[in-house]
Amino acid sequence: MPILSRNDKTPLGIYVHIPFCRSKCIYCDFYSLQCQDQPLMDAYLKAICTHIKETGPLTPGYRVDTIYFGGGTPSHFGAEALSAILTTIRQHFDVSPRAEITFEANPDSVTPRLLRRLKSEGFNRVSLGIQTDDDDLLHQLDRPHSYAQAKDAVRAIRRAGFRDLSVDLMFGLPGQTLQKWQDTLVNVLQLQPDHISCYGLELHPDTPLYEIRDHCALPDDETQADMYLAAVEILRGKGFRQYEISNFAKRGQMSRHNMKYWTGGEYLGFGPNASSDFDGKRFRMVRDLAAYIDGIRTHGQVIAELQQIPPRERAGEYLMTRLRTTHGISREEYEKQYLLPFDPLEQILEKNRDHYFTILSDGRWRFSPEGMLVSNSILSDLLLAQERTIERSKHL
Repeated sequence: MPILSRNDKTPLGIYVHIPFCRSKCIYCDFYSLQCQDQPLMDAYLKAICTHIKETGPLTPGYRVDTIYFGGGTPSHFGAEALSAILTTIRQHFDVSPRAEITFEANPDSVTPRLLRRLKSEGFNRVSLGIQTDDDDLLHQLDRPHSYAQAKDAVRAIRRAGFRDLSVDLMFGLPGQTLQKWQDTLVNVLQLQPDHISCYGLELHPDTPLYEIRDHCALPDDETQADMYLAAVEILRGKGFRQYEISNFAKRGQMSRHNMKYWTGGEYLGFGPNASSDFDGKRFRMVRDLAAYIDGIRTHGQVIAELQQIPPRERAGEYLMTRLRTTHGISREEYEKQYLLPFDPLEQILEKNRDHYFTILSDGRWRFSPEGMLVSNSILSDLLLAQERTIERSKHL
């Protein structure tokens, strides 16, 4: 096999799941644990580093250009542990010197010492979970910080030299009005972030919020739609480009790692419940911390799901993920990659253009902001049309 030059290698993203939190938010359904158990954290650090060491040699044709530490709360895990994992990745993967390296943080666990250490190790992007500027709401959601701590964290992040700061915000919160949401956006914009993710609150079974959903004055669907459209308008007015349903960035500062998920890039996930899409396969790790640690230690089974994805079956993913982005889809890409006719899809897209839900620009179809609100319905129609086309092709 010829040796590949670095320029010939396939880009690869790495996701590292840190499943530990200081406290568990009442709306969260991500795999995470409220944990202060240092021996357990140490055992996890050893396991995930071992997993990375064993996987790196399997990727000779790849070069890592994004690394994302998510959770959970990576900043709660501490600078030493995060640095050890990043060092292990660099030792066993070919990592680009220009790689985007992100860690998620909560304001209560951001300290100058942690930031200085991570900056010196090569982390260059911070995703800060602010969620709201309303302290009463933060308390109601069991968030472990105040808005004053969030502002202090932003100042500390900038002083440490990070030039790429993303903040997470949520709308549709209990008792939140459209005016309160607009005020939140205005206040957070004064912190001058480079990237903002705006997520509508989702109710997930088996979360405390789901159990009390009928008693906490959640905004109705119409109000949440107005909140979303207000975010699009306000952020556009402040120079933020919407590039995905929930994500807005200043020029050149979109999340390169997350774009892999939406544009069909390859990535490897490490840690319990972490997902991967690599070498034509999609797989997920076990959703159990103890099982993950023990599986790595004993060379046992840590993959819970494994699926080989034939190229044509990626056609549905193309629609679902690319239409999440404002780059959208095109006839040329679709027909070239999947050898399927675009006409049945275009009929649906044209019909929705009459309702101002879809936009055709420079040969690419995308959703309008209003279309993003009804995207699930339109996608269902597109996928059904695609499925019919595939079935007909089987009988030709």
